[in-house]
Amino acid sequence: MRPEYETELDRANERDVAALIGNYWGVRMVKTPRRYPYDYLAIDYADNAQALIEVKARKNEACLITPKLWGRDMTKLREYQQRTINQLYQWFSDGHKGHPCIELPTGSGKSHIVAALCKEAIQTWPETRILMLTHVKELIEQNAEKMRQHWPNAPLGIYSAGMRRRDIGEPITFAGIQSVRNKANQIGHVDLVLIDECHLVSHKQEGGYRKLIDDLMHINPALRVIGLTATPYRLGHGYITDEPALFSDIIAPVSIEELIFKKHLAPLRSKLTNHKLSVDGVHKRGGEYIESELQAAVDTDDHNVATVDEVIRMAGDRRSWLFFCAGVKHAQNVADILAARGITSACIVGETPKAERERIIKGFKSGEIQALTNANVLTTGFDHPDLDLIVQMAGRGMRPKSHTDHCLVLDFAGVVEMHGPITAVNPKKAGKGTGEAPVKACEQCFELNHISAKECVVCGEPFPVPKPPKATLHDDDIMGMDTTEMGVTEWQWRTHISRASGKYMLAVTYYGAISDRPITEYLTIYHDGYAGQKARIVLANIVQQSEAGDVMQSETLDDVAFFLNKANFPALIKFKKDGKFHRVTRREWDNDKSSEL
Repeated sequence: MRPEYETELDRANERDVAALIGNYWGVRMVKTPRRYPYDYLAIDYADNAQALIEVKARKNEACLITPKLWGRDMTKLREYQQRTINQLYQWFSDGHKGHPCIELPTGSGKSHIVAALCKEAIQTWPETRILMLTHVKELIEQNAEKMRQHWPNAPLGIYSAGMRRRDIGEPITFAGIQSVRNKANQIGHVDLVLIDECHLVSHKQEGGYRKLIDDLMHINPALRVIGLTATPYRLGHGYITDEPALFSDIIAPVSIEELIFKKHLAPLRSKLTNHKLSVDGVHKRGGEYIESELQAAVDTDDHNVATVDEVIRMAGDRRSWLFFCAGVKHAQNVADILAARGITSACIVGETPKAERERIIKGFKSGEIQALTNANVLTTGFDHPDLDLIVQMAGRGMRPKSHTDHCLVLDFAGVVEMHGPITAVNPKKAGKGTGEAPVKACEQCFELNHISAKECVVCGEPFPVPKPPKATLHDDDIMGMDTTEMGVTEWQWRTHISRASGKYMLAVTYYGAISDRPITEYLTIYHDGYAGQKARIVLANIVQQSEAGDVMQSETLDDVAFFLNKANFPALIKFKKDGKFHRVTRREWDNDKSSEL
């Protein structure tokens, strides 16, 4: 029998450490009775006992055991994650009114940034109350768990009808919007509201999010709201900062290009498929296809068999296949055909019981289930790093993998062909949307490349020269990311007046070898909105990396140009064609410092 000597704090620390172990191994940690010599029994997704575990966490008031998961200290932010928090603080320090939206690519670790932000706020101002909102319970669980990883003793509660939790009174509350939309009086005073997947907030002054925030602001007029999303726009409506808007500015601290360059994300690749799913005759409601009509159009034996057979043919040795289907019956039928072909498969839909869903997802992540079909379930909140094949829909395949350097997208729905590379999607107002498809297929390997690519990004097969020639925008794959680099021998700063707005801006020209064409970029630091904000961020990074400390003494743009001309220029820049101009995506200095957009 184990001796009884722990304090309540010891037991709380023990539970925190056990939760970290369970998350890392993907097991359930069950506390054993005192008559057993070990503290916990680890049980897998199939309810099989895997291990007895002894946890020693006494006198661990600040979690002295550093929680290291997946080989990385989860309490330590990556540079760009800390940069995000710094830029957010700077935004508030600059005296901006309204509410900012933080744009972060999928896979960048939004939940870790949120955890660090909450921890710092609570530790600095202990009376602070924070409400973290999202729309599905899977995200509530995921975000709360990431908070515990970053801060095991975090004072958090969960308010979610689906999770049968209604915690009130903790400094940090993770909540589902459907559960709290009418509960402002019950929640009480809140200082900060964080909204995950904030592009789902209505662009009109209506809906659950807007109602709750309005009610909370009646209680605390000084309430601040911070949104987080990978897509700060709504197709058909434009950016989420367009009036009438809840969010006033977009903070974009890191790009997909940077995350892939630094190996934090894996690139997506897309192959042309022979079989196509037709949506002719399918009507739309609210900008979306009517599910019943869509499912009737694509869920046929011929379509499903042809799709599955082509997926198997093109998948090769890929281990983890995720299918996005048109509806419940479609997802079930595709799973059945996969199983008939000898592929271990499972199906998740909205009605799948929680325990069954958890068992299936754990089996999928462990590799016991190779193919997983779903219908409108795993679009947000699903995190599986080794996902290496996506069918129909792109988004969750960019985590770095243990066995391959990219994720394959088989786009039977024509999403990539319609909208182009995911980094080149242009949010537009509602309209008919005519024009040439923004991608073309390689005749050798069937890879989908950007329309302007001169050769296939995968096999190198040259594309025929178009007649008449078209302007080259990107020379890349569906990511829209391939850049050109140039060694810099000199730079020249000057002021410039915009012909369109009449406002002053900064212009810098980078010079390379004699054979290199000079590259000029413009910083619209006096412009309003997102363009001006982004330009100011870029300028601040350049000033820091070039060690141009004298710039802080500047009173005019001419002075800024003068001091930067005397500062250290980067040794190398990377850039891409952007219409008639070039856009610099990265600057590297000899002192191993770098600056990105």
